[in-house]
Amino acid sequence: MSRSDTGVLAQLMAQAAREGADLATMRAVAEEAGELSATRALTRLGLADEAARADLAELRELLGAWRDAKRSAWQAVAGWCVRLAGALLLAGLAMKLGFGAWLK
Repeated sequence: MSRSDTGVLAQLMAQAAREGADLATMRAVAEEAGELSATRALTRLGLADEAARADLAELRELLGAWRDAKRSAWQAVAGWCVRLAGALLLAGLAMKLGFGAWLK
């Protein structure tokens, strides 16, 4: 909920209190409405059943493994690029210093 949404809710509750509504009742209504909305949203997403917590934990674990694999792949590519650059540099130095004759 954004700051403006919170401000609107506070204003509505203050207005209800000025008009004679019990503040505790208004808070309970707001809390119940939030709970009901969250339950509806989770149901629409298919996350309202008992297995949802385990499913989300498994998805987070899978996403973490994917990120680790992606990071490892980029590190391997970077390592190979550094090795290739070093090998080319050494080969260039060898040719420049006259060690090319040894290759014949």
